[in-house]
Amino acid sequence: MEIISYVGAANVRREKKAFHLPGLPKMHVQRFRPQHVRFNKTHASYDALAKQQFAFSRALNVRWLSKPVFYKYFVPVLAMCILVPLTMLRVTDYFETHGSPVLFEATTDSELEALTSAMSKFAMESNEDAFDENGNVLSDDGKILTPASLGIGQPVTFSTYTVKSGDAISTIARKFGLGNISTLIAINDIDNVRTLRAGQKLRVPSMDGLIHTVKKGESLNSISVKYHVSVEELADTNDLSSLVLAVGQELFVPGAKMDATALRKAMGELFTYPIKASWRLTSRFGLRKDPFTGVQSSHTGIDMACPTGTPIYAAMSGTLVYSGWSNIFGNYVIINHGNGYQTLYGHMSKILARRGQSVSQGTRIGLVGSTGYSTGPHLHLTVYKNGKLVDPLTLLK
Repeated sequence: MEIISYVGAANVRREKKAFHLPGLPKMHVQRFRPQHVRFNKTHASYDALAKQQFAFSRALNVRWLSKPVFYKYFVPVLAMCILVPLTMLRVTDYFETHGSPVLFEATTDSELEALTSAMSKFAMESNEDAFDENGNVLSDDGKILTPASLGIGQPVTFSTYTVKSGDAISTIARKFGLGNISTLIAINDIDNVRTLRAGQKLRVPSMDGLIHTVKKGESLNSISVKYHVSVEELADTNDLSSLVLAVGQELFVPGAKMDATALRKAMGELFTYPIKASWRLTSRFGLRKDPFTGVQSSHTGIDMACPTGTPIYAAMSGTLVYSGWSNIFGNYVIINHGNGYQTLYGHMSKILARRGQSVSQGTRIGLVGSTGYSTGPHLHLTVYKNGKLVDPLTLLK
Protein backbone atom coordinates (compact mmCIF):
# COMPACT_ATOMS: atom_id res chain seq x y z
CA MET A 1 0.00 0.00 0.00
CA GLU A 2 1.24 3.46 -0.79
CA ILE A 3 0.84 6.50 1.48
CA ILE A 4 1.19 9.86 -0.11
CA SER A 5 2.28 12.75 2.15
CA TYR A 6 3.75 16.20 1.68
CA VAL A 7 7.18 17.01 2.88
CA GLY A 8 9.17 20.24 3.27
CA ALA A 9 10.72 22.42 0.63
CA ALA A 10 13.71 20.15 0.41
CA ASN A 11 11.56 17.40 -1.17
CA VAL A 12 9.58 19.67 -3.45
CA ARG A 13 10.27 19.59 -7.10
CA ARG A 14 10.29 23.07 -8.48
CA GLU A 15 9.01 23.77 -11.88
CA LYS A 16 9.42 27.07 -13.62
CA LYS A 17 6.78 28.46 -15.87
CA ALA A 18 7.24 31.60 -17.84
CA PHE A 19 4.60 34.23 -18.23
CA HIS A 20 4.59 37.58 -19.95
CA LEU A 21 2.82 40.90 -19.45
CA PRO A 22 2.63 43.39 -22.29
CA GLY A 23 5.40 46.00 -22.18
CA LEU A 24 7.49 44.07 -19.59
CA PRO A 25 10.24 41.52 -19.97
CA LYS A 26 9.39 37.88 -19.44
CA MET A 27 9.44 36.70 -15.84
CA HIS A 28 9.45 33.25 -14.31
CA VAL A 29 7.57 31.91 -11.29
CA GLN A 30 7.99 28.65 -9.52
CA ARG A 31 5.24 26.13 -9.09
CA PHE A 32 5.50 23.53 -6.41
CA ARG A 33 4.46 19.97 -6.87
CA PRO A 34 4.50 17.42 -4.13
CA GLN A 35 6.54 14.29 -4.52
CA HIS A 36 5.29 10.92 -3.52
CA VAL A 37 6.85 9.30 -0.50
CA ARG A 38 6.44 5.61 -0.07
CA PHE A 39 6.32 3.91 3.30
CA ASN A 40 7.16 0.28 3.36
CA LYS A 41 5.18 -2.05 5.54
CA THR A 42 8.43 -3.10 7.08
CA HIS A 43 9.06 0.42 8.48
CA ALA A 44 5.67 1.25 10.05
CA SER A 45 2.14 0.11 9.80
CA TYR A 46 -0.73 2.30 8.76
CA ASP A 47 -2.57 1.79 12.08
CA ALA A 48 0.40 2.82 14.16
CA LEU A 49 0.92 5.94 12.12
CA ALA A 50 -2.74 6.87 12.37
CA LYS A 51 -2.67 6.45 16.13
CA GLN A 52 0.35 8.71 16.41
CA GLN A 53 -1.29 11.39 14.30
CA PHE A 54 -4.49 11.19 16.35
CA ALA A 55 -2.61 11.53 19.67
CA PHE A 56 -0.62 14.46 18.38
CA SER A 57 -3.75 16.24 17.14
CA ARG A 58 -5.48 15.70 20.49
CA ALA A 59 -2.55 17.17 22.36
CA LEU A 60 -2.61 20.21 20.15
CA ASN A 61 -6.33 20.67 20.70
CA VAL A 62 -5.97 20.45 24.50
CA ARG A 63 -3.11 22.94 24.55
CA TRP A 64 -4.91 25.51 22.42
CA LEU A 65 -8.23 25.04 24.20
CA SER A 66 -6.59 25.73 27.63
CA LYS A 67 -5.84 29.42 26.85
CA PRO A 68 -9.49 30.56 26.62
CA VAL A 69 -10.20 28.75 29.85
CA PHE A 70 -7.31 30.63 31.54
CA TYR A 71 -8.47 34.07 30.42
CA LYS A 72 -12.12 33.27 31.10
CA TYR A 73 -11.76 32.29 34.78
CA PHE A 74 -8.39 33.10 36.32
CA VAL A 75 -8.01 36.72 35.17
CA PRO A 76 -11.47 37.85 36.41
CA VAL A 77 -10.85 36.18 39.79
CA LEU A 78 -7.50 37.95 40.13
CA ALA A 79 -9.09 41.30 39.24
CA MET A 80 -11.80 40.81 41.85
CA CYS A 81 -9.21 40.05 44.53
CA ILE A 82 -7.58 43.42 43.85
CA LEU A 83 -10.61 45.64 43.24
CA VAL A 84 -12.89 44.42 46.06
CA PRO A 85 -10.54 45.47 48.95
CA LEU A 86 -9.87 48.84 47.30
CA THR A 87 -13.58 49.46 46.90
CA MET A 88 -14.25 48.55 50.54
CA LEU A 89 -11.54 50.96 51.70
CA ARG A 90 -13.03 53.80 49.67
CA VAL A 91 -16.52 53.11 50.98
CA THR A 92 -15.28 53.00 54.59
CA ASP A 93 -13.33 56.25 54.14
CA TYR A 94 -16.38 57.98 52.71
CA PHE A 95 -18.62 57.07 55.65
CA GLU A 96 -15.92 58.12 58.12
CA THR A 97 -15.52 61.59 56.57
CA HIS A 98 -19.11 62.35 55.63
CA GLY A 99 -21.82 62.62 58.17
CA SER A 100 -25.47 62.54 57.55
CA PRO A 101 -27.43 65.67 58.43
CA VAL A 102 -28.83 65.85 61.97
CA LEU A 103 -32.38 67.00 62.39
CA PHE A 104 -33.13 69.05 65.51
CA GLU A 105 -36.50 69.16 67.08
CA ALA A 106 -38.20 72.49 67.46
CA THR A 107 -36.71 74.54 70.33
CA THR A 108 -38.10 77.37 72.39
CA ASP A 109 -36.68 80.88 72.43
CA SER A 110 -35.20 80.35 75.88
CA GLU A 111 -33.35 77.26 74.73
CA LEU A 112 -31.90 79.12 71.73
CA GLU A 113 -30.84 81.97 73.99
CA ALA A 114 -29.04 79.61 76.35
CA LEU A 115 -27.33 77.83 73.46
CA THR A 116 -26.15 81.11 71.95
CA SER A 117 -24.77 82.27 75.28
CA ALA A 118 -22.93 79.00 75.85
CA MET A 119 -21.39 79.02 72.37
CA SER A 120 -20.25 82.63 72.69
CA LYS A 121 -18.40 81.74 75.89
CA PHE A 122 -16.93 78.63 74.32
CA ALA A 123 -15.71 80.18 71.06
CA MET A 124 -12.43 82.17 71.06
CA GLU A 125 -13.52 85.42 69.50
CA SER A 126 -11.03 88.10 68.44
CA ASN A 127 -11.41 91.15 70.66
CA GLU A 128 -9.08 93.97 69.63
CA ASP A 129 -10.14 96.01 72.67
CA ALA A 130 -8.64 93.41 75.02
CA PHE A 131 -5.04 94.57 74.45
CA ASP A 132 -3.13 97.64 73.24
CA GLU A 133 -0.61 98.05 70.41
CA ASN A 134 2.23 96.95 72.70
CA GLY A 135 0.49 93.71 73.64
CA ASN A 136 -0.44 94.82 77.17
CA VAL A 137 -3.65 93.17 78.36
CA LEU A 138 -6.33 95.75 79.20
CA SER A 139 -8.97 95.64 81.90
CA ASP A 140 -12.64 96.41 81.29
CA ASP A 141 -12.02 100.14 81.83
CA GLY A 142 -9.23 100.18 79.20
CA LYS A 143 -6.29 100.33 81.64
CA ILE A 144 -3.25 98.07 81.48
CA LEU A 145 -3.79 94.95 83.54
CA THR A 146 -1.15 94.65 86.28
CA PRO A 147 -0.61 92.29 89.20
CA ALA A 148 -1.71 95.05 91.56
CA SER A 149 -4.97 95.61 89.67
CA LEU A 150 -5.67 91.90 90.01
CA GLY A 151 -4.97 92.01 93.71
CA ILE A 152 -1.80 89.91 93.52
CA GLY A 153 0.83 92.64 94.04
CA GLN A 154 3.95 91.53 95.94
CA PRO A 155 6.50 93.70 97.76
CA VAL A 156 9.85 94.05 96.02
CA THR A 157 12.83 92.31 97.58
CA PHE A 158 16.55 92.84 96.96
CA SER A 159 19.50 90.49 96.83
CA THR A 160 23.23 91.02 96.38
CA TYR A 161 25.22 89.57 93.49
CA THR A 162 29.01 89.56 93.12
CA VAL A 163 30.15 90.08 89.54
CA LYS A 164 32.23 87.21 88.19
CA SER A 165 34.78 87.16 85.39
CA GLY A 166 33.02 86.98 82.03
CA ASP A 167 29.74 88.42 83.32
CA ALA A 168 27.82 90.97 81.26
CA ILE A 169 24.92 93.16 82.32
CA SER A 170 22.56 91.16 80.13
CA THR A 171 23.61 87.76 81.48
CA ILE A 172 23.21 88.97 85.07
CA ALA A 173 19.73 90.32 84.33
CA ARG A 174 18.73 87.03 82.66
CA LYS A 175 20.08 85.05 85.61
CA PHE A 176 17.64 86.81 87.97
CA GLY A 177 14.69 86.74 85.58
CA LEU A 178 14.76 90.46 84.78
CA GLY A 179 13.46 91.56 81.40
CA ASN A 180 15.22 94.93 81.10
CA ILE A 181 18.87 95.73 81.71
CA SER A 182 18.02 99.31 82.69
CA THR A 183 16.81 97.92 86.03
CA LEU A 184 20.31 96.89 87.11
CA ILE A 185 21.94 99.97 85.55
CA ALA A 186 19.66 102.49 87.26
CA ILE A 187 19.49 100.86 90.69
CA ASN A 188 23.28 100.49 90.87
CA ASP A 189 24.05 103.94 89.32
CA ILE A 190 26.23 102.38 86.61
CA ASP A 191 27.68 105.15 84.43
CA ASN A 192 29.10 102.71 81.88
CA VAL A 193 28.49 98.98 81.78
CA ARG A 194 32.03 98.50 80.44
CA THR A 195 33.36 99.51 83.86
CA LEU A 196 31.92 96.36 85.47
CA ARG A 197 34.70 94.43 87.16
CA ALA A 198 34.92 91.00 88.75
CA GLY A 199 34.26 91.26 92.50
CA GLN A 200 31.95 94.27 92.15
CA LYS A 201 28.72 93.87 94.14
CA LEU A 202 25.34 94.66 92.57
CA ARG A 203 21.98 95.22 94.18
CA VAL A 204 19.40 93.10 92.33
CA PRO A 205 15.61 93.59 92.76
CA SER A 206 13.08 90.77 92.43
CA MET A 207 11.28 92.55 89.57
CA ASP A 208 11.92 95.07 86.81
CA GLY A 209 11.69 98.74 87.71
CA LEU A 210 13.50 101.88 88.89
CA ILE A 211 14.00 103.64 92.18
CA HIS A 212 12.46 107.11 92.57
CA THR A 213 13.56 109.51 95.29
CA VAL A 214 10.61 111.53 96.58
CA LYS A 215 10.96 115.29 96.09
CA LYS A 216 9.18 118.12 97.81
CA GLY A 217 5.53 118.40 96.78
CA GLU A 218 5.31 114.89 95.30
CA SER A 219 2.66 112.38 96.30
CA LEU A 220 1.82 108.79 95.43
CA ASN A 221 -0.75 110.06 92.95
CA SER A 222 1.67 112.36 91.10
CA ILE A 223 4.35 109.65 90.99
CA SER A 224 1.84 107.11 89.66
CA VAL A 225 0.86 109.55 86.90
CA LYS A 226 4.52 110.23 86.02
CA TYR A 227 5.40 106.55 85.61
CA HIS A 228 1.98 105.32 84.41
CA VAL A 229 1.43 102.90 87.30
CA SER A 230 -1.46 102.69 89.73
CA VAL A 231 -1.32 104.00 93.30
CA GLU A 232 -2.26 100.52 94.55
CA GLU A 233 0.67 99.00 92.67
CA LEU A 234 3.11 101.53 94.17
CA ALA A 235 1.73 100.91 97.65
CA ASP A 236 1.83 97.11 97.33
CA THR A 237 5.30 96.96 95.76
CA ASN A 238 6.81 99.17 98.48
CA ASP A 239 4.68 97.62 101.25
CA LEU A 240 3.56 101.07 102.41
CA SER A 241 1.59 101.35 105.61
CA SER A 242 0.79 105.02 104.94
CA LEU A 243 0.05 106.95 101.78
CA VAL A 244 1.89 109.99 103.14
CA LEU A 245 5.40 110.29 101.66
CA ALA A 246 8.50 111.96 103.13
CA VAL A 247 11.02 114.02 101.13
CA GLY A 248 14.03 111.84 100.30
CA GLN A 249 12.09 108.61 100.65
CA GLU A 250 12.96 105.97 98.03
CA LEU A 251 10.18 104.21 96.16
CA PHE A 252 10.58 101.27 93.82
CA VAL A 253 8.51 101.88 90.68
CA PRO A 254 7.65 98.50 89.11
CA GLY A 255 7.95 98.29 85.33
CA ALA A 256 9.63 101.69 84.94
CA LYS A 257 12.52 101.95 82.44
CA MET A 258 15.36 104.31 81.62
CA ASP A 259 14.80 106.58 78.63
CA ALA A 260 16.62 105.69 75.42
CA THR A 261 19.24 108.45 75.67
CA ALA A 262 20.19 107.59 79.25
CA LEU A 263 20.40 103.91 78.39
CA ARG A 264 22.69 104.58 75.39
CA LYS A 265 24.90 106.70 77.60
CA ALA A 266 25.16 103.95 80.22
CA MET A 267 25.90 101.39 77.51
CA GLY A 268 28.86 103.51 76.38
CA GLU A 269 27.27 104.32 73.05
CA LEU A 270 26.80 108.05 73.65
CA PHE A 271 29.54 110.66 73.85
CA THR A 272 28.96 113.90 75.75
CA TYR A 273 30.63 117.22 75.01
CA PRO A 274 33.94 117.47 76.88
CA ILE A 275 33.35 121.16 77.71
CA LYS A 276 30.33 122.14 79.78
CA ALA A 277 31.04 125.89 79.76
CA SER A 278 30.20 128.19 76.89
CA TRP A 279 32.28 127.56 73.76
CA ARG A 280 32.16 128.11 70.00
CA LEU A 281 33.07 125.84 67.08
CA THR A 282 36.02 127.34 65.16
CA SER A 283 37.02 124.40 62.95
CA ARG A 284 35.05 121.37 61.77
CA PHE A 285 36.22 117.87 60.88
CA GLY A 286 37.53 117.42 57.33
CA LEU A 287 39.12 119.79 54.81
CA ARG A 288 39.91 123.34 55.93
CA LYS A 289 42.47 126.10 55.34
CA ASP A 290 45.52 125.88 57.58
CA PRO A 291 45.34 128.79 60.11
CA PHE A 292 49.02 129.59 59.58
CA THR A 293 49.67 128.90 55.89
CA GLY A 294 46.17 129.13 54.41
CA VAL A 295 46.80 125.91 52.49
CA GLN A 296 43.89 123.44 52.19
CA SER A 297 44.50 120.54 54.58
CA SER A 298 42.61 117.80 56.42
CA HIS A 299 41.51 118.57 59.97
CA THR A 300 41.43 115.43 62.15
CA GLY A 301 38.81 116.67 64.65
CA ILE A 302 36.91 119.72 65.87
CA ASP A 303 38.17 122.86 67.64
CA MET A 304 36.16 124.19 70.59
CA ALA A 305 37.28 127.73 71.46
CA CYS A 306 36.89 128.94 75.06
CA PRO A 307 38.98 130.78 77.71
CA THR A 308 42.21 129.34 79.01
CA GLY A 309 41.71 127.27 82.18
CA THR A 310 38.22 126.02 81.22
CA PRO A 311 37.81 122.44 82.59
CA ILE A 312 37.93 119.56 80.09
CA TYR A 313 35.93 116.40 80.86
CA ALA A 314 36.09 112.83 79.51
CA ALA A 315 33.52 112.44 76.75
CA MET A 316 32.97 108.82 77.74
CA SER A 317 34.12 106.41 80.43
CA GLY A 318 37.35 104.55 79.81
CA THR A 319 41.04 104.32 80.65
CA LEU A 320 43.58 107.10 80.07
CA VAL A 321 46.23 105.29 78.02
CA TYR A 322 48.57 108.20 77.16
CA SER A 323 49.43 111.68 78.33
CA GLY A 324 52.32 113.82 77.09
CA TRP A 325 53.56 116.52 74.76
CA SER A 326 53.44 116.91 70.95
CA ASN A 327 54.59 119.76 68.71
CA ILE A 328 51.17 119.58 67.04
CA PHE A 329 48.80 118.99 69.99
CA GLY A 330 50.95 120.44 72.81
CA ASN A 331 49.78 118.87 76.09
CA TYR A 332 47.37 116.09 75.19
CA VAL A 333 45.85 112.86 76.49
CA ILE A 334 44.28 109.79 74.85
CA ILE A 335 41.45 107.81 76.44
CA ASN A 336 40.53 104.26 75.38
CA HIS A 337 36.76 103.72 75.76
CA GLY A 338 36.57 100.14 74.56
CA ASN A 339 34.46 98.84 71.69
CA GLY A 340 37.06 100.30 69.31
CA TYR A 341 36.64 103.95 70.42
CA GLN A 342 39.45 106.31 71.43
CA THR A 343 39.45 110.09 71.99
CA LEU A 344 42.31 112.61 71.89
CA TYR A 345 42.22 115.97 73.76
CA GLY A 346 44.84 118.49 72.66
CA HIS A 347 46.31 121.98 73.34
CA MET A 348 45.74 121.68 77.13
CA SER A 349 47.31 124.22 79.42
CA LYS A 350 47.48 121.53 82.11
CA ILE A 351 46.88 117.77 82.31
CA LEU A 352 44.93 116.69 85.43
CA ALA A 353 44.67 112.91 84.87
CA ARG A 354 47.46 110.37 84.94
CA ARG A 355 48.32 107.55 82.60
CA GLY A 356 46.52 104.26 83.43
CA GLN A 357 43.76 106.01 85.37
CA SER A 358 40.15 104.78 84.91
CA VAL A 359 37.85 107.70 84.28
CA SER A 360 34.07 107.99 84.13
CA GLN A 361 32.10 110.04 81.66
CA GLY A 362 32.40 113.62 82.95
CA THR A 363 35.66 113.11 84.90
CA ARG A 364 37.85 116.24 84.73
CA ILE A 365 41.04 115.39 82.82
CA GLY A 366 42.64 118.79 82.03
CA LEU A 367 42.32 122.54 81.37
CA VAL A 368 41.94 124.41 78.06
CA GLY A 369 45.08 126.09 76.71
CA SER A 370 46.92 127.05 73.51
CA THR A 371 49.96 124.76 73.58
CA GLY A 372 51.46 123.23 70.44
CA TYR A 373 50.37 124.25 66.94
CA SER A 374 47.64 126.70 67.98
CA THR A 375 46.52 130.27 67.31
CA GLY A 376 44.55 130.71 70.53
CA PRO A 377 43.02 128.90 73.53
CA HIS A 378 40.79 126.03 72.45
CA LEU A 379 40.29 122.28 72.83
CA HIS A 380 41.06 120.03 69.88
CA LEU A 381 38.99 116.80 70.05
CA THR A 382 39.70 113.79 67.82
CA VAL A 383 37.70 110.52 67.81
CA TYR A 384 38.93 107.20 66.46
CA LYS A 385 36.82 104.11 65.75
CA ASN A 386 38.91 100.97 65.19
CA GLY A 387 41.87 103.18 64.28
CA LYS A 388 39.98 105.30 61.76
CA LEU A 389 39.05 108.97 62.15
CA VAL A 390 35.37 109.74 62.89
CA ASP A 391 33.62 113.11 62.85
CA PRO A 392 33.08 113.87 66.58
CA LEU A 393 29.88 115.83 65.85
CA THR A 394 28.18 112.60 64.70
CA LEU A 395 28.68 111.08 68.16
CA LEU A 396 28.42 113.94 70.63
CA LYS A 397 25.09 114.58 72.33
